[in-house]
Amino acid sequence: MSSILPVYRRSNIVITRGQGVYLYSDDGKRYLDFASGIGVNALGHCHPHVVAAMKAQADTLWHCSNMYRTEGLERFADRLTELSFADKIFFCSTGSEAVECGLKIIRKYHDANGQPERYRVITMSGGFHGRTLACISAGGNDIARNGYEPLLDGFDRVPFGDLDAVRTAIGPQTAGILIEPVQGEGGIHVASRDFLSGLRDLADRHGLLLFCDEVQCGMGRTGHWFAHERAGIAPDIMSVAKGIGNGFPLGACFVTNEAAKGMVPGSHGSTYGSNPMAMAVGNAVLDVMLEPGFLDHVDAIGSQLHDELQKLAGNFPHLFSEVRGLGLMQGLQMCGGKASARDMVDRLREKQLFVTAAEGDVLRILPPLVITGQHVHEALAIMQAVCKEWQ
Repeated sequence: MSSILPVYRRSNIVITRGQGVYLYSDDGKRYLDFASGIGVNALGHCHPHVVAAMKAQADTLWHCSNMYRTEGLERFADRLTELSFADKIFFCSTGSEAVECGLKIIRKYHDANGQPERYRVITMSGGFHGRTLACISAGGNDIARNGYEPLLDGFDRVPFGDLDAVRTAIGPQTAGILIEPVQGEGGIHVASRDFLSGLRDLADRHGLLLFCDEVQCGMGRTGHWFAHERAGIAPDIMSVAKGIGNGFPLGACFVTNEAAKGMVPGSHGSTYGSNPMAMAVGNAVLDVMLEPGFLDHVDAIGSQLHDELQKLAGNFPHLFSEVRGLGLMQGLQMCGGKASARDMVDRLREKQLFVTAAEGDVLRILPPLVITGQHVHEALAIMQAVCKEWQ
């Protein structure tokens, strides 16, 4: 019997190493990784620049209390604020922590304004924000929530994309709005430009803070630095993780000066957040992403992947009903007939292609941002072969 808590459906494949966009198992097989650690390995595996930065930092300083300054921390924060809406950054180790930080900032903001009664946050159906009690209370994933009642008070859920429902839900205790511009775990649902701009307008009209959870859709995955940018709006708070560290535990909460007005010494913290190893890795990842043409490549290769998936869905209408997504965050909606998304994940894994499933019976495709057209063709050839088995 395994000594590991059985909260994951692990396959029997033993992964021993990764290189580029491939993973290798202990029996010598090579797998094309179009899951990238659920959107984490944005630069693939063992990127040489990131590896070199980590090794150099390991020889210098691993951990330093946040009671002291470090050059890597200040440089990373400055670089991220320069390319985003934010004035301030808080670093942590996970996406859940980044979301928790943002939720606390919302409450602190209104408390600092003399309105502590304003604490409720409007959230969206299908939303997923992490695994802590506050995060599952905010989210709409029934599996993640089951058995943990009573959940935390303070969240009012409305249908994703329904601006009238958001407007109706706003009351005297409402403090903020939390949304994923592209839902990941919820099934690759893309918020429209009109919906995002409408949320920004409602937040401004009612004195609310708009909080974008971009843990999965941020850091270039949609072809923009951050997915909300395509709507021409800026949130007050944003959570980021996954791709920001390329596999090293790293998360961040971005915030404007106004929204951060209640955050004073002692109001929040993280023992490991902003540790020198994480900052070295984060800066190295950003070095690569800032290279000329990086986001243009994501946009172009994402369009190619989307077009190829559209052709696949057209060839197998008994399996797929829709393709949706942005950039290299794509989803195939299953028809629910001959095969489920989990069936497809299992069969593709047997053919040495890794993808993952999402809520609503969706096949979720999150390859590294550095894939090429050759990798797209390789993946689609495997998918085509597997789909023919269900004809």
